[in-house]
Amino acid sequence: MRDIVSEAQAQASSAQTEDRMHMLAVYGAFVLIATIVFGTLSYHPF
Repeated sequence: MRDIVSEAQAQASSAQTEDRMHMLAVYGAFVLIATIVFGTLSYHPF
Protein backbone atom coordinates (compact mmCIF):
# COMPACT_ATOMS: atom_id res chain seq x y z
CA MET A 1 0.00 0.00 0.00
CA ARG A 2 2.84 2.41 0.81
CA ASP A 3 4.33 1.74 -2.62
CA ILE A 4 1.10 2.81 -4.30
CA VAL A 5 0.90 6.01 -2.24
CA SER A 6 4.56 6.91 -2.80
CA GLU A 7 4.22 6.17 -6.52
CA ALA A 8 1.15 8.41 -6.75
CA GLN A 9 3.02 11.19 -4.93
CA ALA A 10 6.00 10.82 -7.27
CA GLN A 11 3.73 11.04 -10.32
CA ALA A 12 1.97 14.10 -8.89
CA SER A 13 5.25 15.88 -8.17
CA SER A 14 6.61 15.06 -11.63
CA ALA A 15 3.35 16.31 -13.15
CA GLN A 16 3.70 19.56 -11.21
CA THR A 17 7.30 19.90 -12.39
CA GLU A 18 6.22 19.20 -15.96
CA ASP A 19 3.43 21.80 -15.73
CA ARG A 20 5.86 24.35 -14.29
CA MET A 21 8.34 23.73 -17.11
CA HIS A 22 5.57 24.04 -19.69
CA MET A 23 4.38 27.37 -18.28
CA LEU A 24 7.97 28.62 -18.15
CA ALA A 25 8.40 27.70 -21.82
CA VAL A 26 5.17 29.48 -22.78
CA TYR A 27 6.05 32.63 -20.86
CA GLY A 28 9.57 32.52 -22.26
CA ALA A 29 8.18 32.36 -25.78
CA PHE A 30 5.95 35.38 -25.08
CA VAL A 31 8.90 37.32 -23.68
CA LEU A 32 10.99 36.46 -26.74
CA ILE A 33 8.21 37.55 -29.12
CA ALA A 34 7.64 40.78 -27.18
CA THR A 35 11.37 41.52 -27.20
CA ILE A 36 11.55 41.04 -30.96
CA VAL A 37 8.43 43.13 -31.60
CA PHE A 38 9.46 46.04 -29.36
CA GLY A 39 13.04 45.83 -30.58
CA THR A 40 11.97 46.15 -34.21
CA LEU A 41 9.57 49.00 -33.38
CA SER A 42 12.32 51.00 -31.71
CA TYR A 43 14.88 50.37 -34.46
CA HIS A 44 15.03 53.20 -36.99
CA PRO A 45 17.38 52.36 -39.87
CA PHE A 46 16.91 55.77 -41.57
